[in-house]
Amino acid sequence: MTSPPPAPPASPAGTDTLAQRTMRRLAAFLSVAAVVLAADQWTKALVRARLDYGDTWPDGWTLIRITHVENTGAAFGIFQGAGGALTVVALGLVAAITFVLLTLPVTSRFYTIALSAILGGALGNLIDRLRLGAVTDFIDPAYYPAFNIADSAIVCGVIALLALTWFEKPAPPPTSSAEPSEVSP
Repeated sequence: MTSPPPAPPASPAGTDTLAQRTMRRLAAFLSVAAVVLAADQWTKALVRARLDYGDTWPDGWTLIRITHVENTGAAFGIFQGAGGALTVVALGLVAAITFVLLTLPVTSRFYTIALSAILGGALGNLIDRLRLGAVTDFIDPAYYPAFNIADSAIVCGVIALLALTWFEKPAPPPTSSAEPSEVSP
């Protein structure tokens, strides 16, 4: 009978390996994307189960209401009927964000959260397009097109990315470790 191999030595306090940092970032981005995706799909399923297409709840409210709407286009109802092209765009977006989250160094966890929210939202709408041929929208404010949780996550993620980029402090210029040479006259 052989004994199990010894456990790898623990990292000194405060030093994580690249693999540990990558796994933490992966867990964070998957968690955020999964929460957005689950909330989006659950709310859409609830609307489809409780409201017939075009029905509104509660009756008589004008500021904001829940209305069952199916959108074959993009945000704000543009590009109606372009589901095939939008599916290809969504697949490309999901692939690009996943690539960025897995491979490129991220200087801030807020970038990871913002990209993960966009990823979760894109996946939520992509699932609707693939399963139903249209995206279920239901949050229906007065004087604004109906939208859903996925749309909100995408918009919030994009706004966060823009804010992070806008307010990001530039990296300090590299400094040389060599002493400047004295120039004699």
